[in-house]
Amino acid sequence: MAAMLGRSEDPRGRLALLTAREREVVSLVADQRHNEEIARILVISVRTVEGHVAHIIDKLGVADREEAGRCWRSAQQAQR
Repeated sequence: MAAMLGRSEDPRGRLALLTAREREVVSLVADQRHNEEIARILVISVRTVEGHVAHIIDKLGVADREEAGRCWRSAQQAQR
């Protein structure tokens, strides 16, 4: 299905679709931060964080925030 949508099977390949702010959010999600913590760190509302997380999940084609965080961590480790 992902190939039919023009998406890479590996969600790490879709990280480039994220905005700079979404990359900030997913990096904090990968650090297992809660939405309230992320909002405080980035000086944005919790609702805005929730929106970013929803967009991240959609763009990466993953099931949930935990999978998005694993994808981010995996990509960061691959760069080392």
